[in-house]
Amino acid sequence: MDHVDFITQQWARERPDLDVTAMGVIGRVARLYLMYQRGMQATFAEFGLNAAKFDVLATLRRSGNPYTLSPGDLLKATMVASGTMTNRIDRLEADGLVKREVNPEDSRSFLVGLTKEGLALIDRAVTAHVQTQARLLEGMEAQEVETFKALLSKAQAAADS
Repeated sequence: MDHVDFITQQWARERPDLDVTAMGVIGRVARLYLMYQRGMQATFAEFGLNAAKFDVLATLRRSGNPYTLSPGDLLKATMVASGTMTNRIDRLEADGLVKREVNPEDSRSFLVGLTKEGLALIDRAVTAHVQTQARLLEGMEAQEVETFKALLSKAQAAADS
């Protein structure tokens, strides 16, 4: 019996009129998220990053060469507030990992791009990140992972509606 079972059994005893099935599912998802985050945060820290910095660098990297996006495109890809993105870009620029350049198509705006150092760092970090994520799923068979992905996708769609 795990902690979630313990809690749901207590509720079942105290309030047998309630169906706490969803509580068990959501409780496990929440605990799993925290466990996954701990593993990934440790990997980010190995590279002097946190999740926020990794997110921006990875977004620029996966955008393809020249690894440059407008702040608006970064906002869409990362789903954070404008002020938050500005703060992230400022920190990454101070670290020498990104640079701001005037947008050649609109001189009133700018683009954010990876520096050579930023590109090298995110390539190393994303390799380790993918390995960490694989380790976090090591206890599951390949077919279980595929089933889990499908069920999570279905649960996400249900929660979105």
